[in-house]
Amino acid sequence: MPSGPLRKRLRAAGHHLSPIVYVGKDGVTDPVLRHLAQALRDHELVKVKIGTESPEDRFETSDRLGAGAEALLAQILGRTLLLYKKHPEKPRFEACRRRRVSVEK
Repeated sequence: MPSGPLRKRLRAAGHHLSPIVYVGKDGVTDPVLRHLAQALRDHELVKVKIGTESPEDRFETSDRLGAGAEALLAQILGRTLLLYKKHPEKPRFEACRRRRVSVEK
């Protein structure tokens, strides 16, 4: 689970997103995990919709998706999950911490 302030930013940013990964009647499969991993590389923050016919409940599904894609769960809202994985080169939600350099005059 991300830190409180980060999770708040992620939930705010994810509010207007549409689900782009769907878990259907076969549950979490290798193609679903590959699609999720690609979506996380492209978008960093992804909404996942779990179909009512999925054999696993939403908590099991969130655990399997998070572990399979090495992503953090930001929110579970009904049958919709919000997953986050920091982009290695251009993170949008976690700012790079810069050292402050004092300038003497």
